[in-house]
Amino acid sequence: MIKAIIFDCFGVLVTESWLAFKEEHFGHDKALSQEAADLMQQADAGLISHEDFVGQVADMAGMSSAEVNSILDRNVPNATLFDFIEKELKPHYKVGMLSNAAADWLEELFSKQQLGLFDAIALSYESGIAKPDERAYYQIAEKLGVEPEECVFVDDQERHCTGAQDAGMRAVLYTSVKDLKRQLQVLTQQEQG
Repeated sequence: MIKAIIFDCFGVLVTESWLAFKEEHFGHDKALSQEAADLMQQADAGLISHEDFVGQVADMAGMSSAEVNSILDRNVPNATLFDFIEKELKPHYKVGMLSNAAADWLEELFSKQQLGLFDAIALSYESGIAKPDERAYYQIAEKLGVEPEECVFVDDQERHCTGAQDAGMRAVLYTSVKDLKRQLQVLTQQEQG
């Protein structure tokens, strides 16, 4: 039985400025793109500070840290998704957030009302465990007080959905709120037999 819906932050709950930046500035060079991705993983795991990450990426892109920060700060909450969570999911399920994040930006990204919808939040920089490591999914399930098999994980990256499935969760690859509603309906109908 589904008891919890867990959301990724960047690319689902808010727009994902990092992936667009990485593609624009490093997409032409596979090695540079991989180096930038590796730096993001180090920041997400708390191995380097956000400031160090921005500084190194700025150097790679030939930009100032201030320019990179202004681009990366353009994440906007997904108002339609938050409305769906508040009105249709929260009354029936526990709601969690599991995100690879280099720092705690939540109070800057979301209103108190939006943050109040989450029963538990797990950020990679705090634990040192980033998706798609199975331990990240176990951690959020434990914080929610449910088993992985009782969770649906929603992410915009297929590898993170695969990680959730490897941990025993059901997963939805996020493309839109409309498609998420459809996929959740299919999963609940499957449960009811």
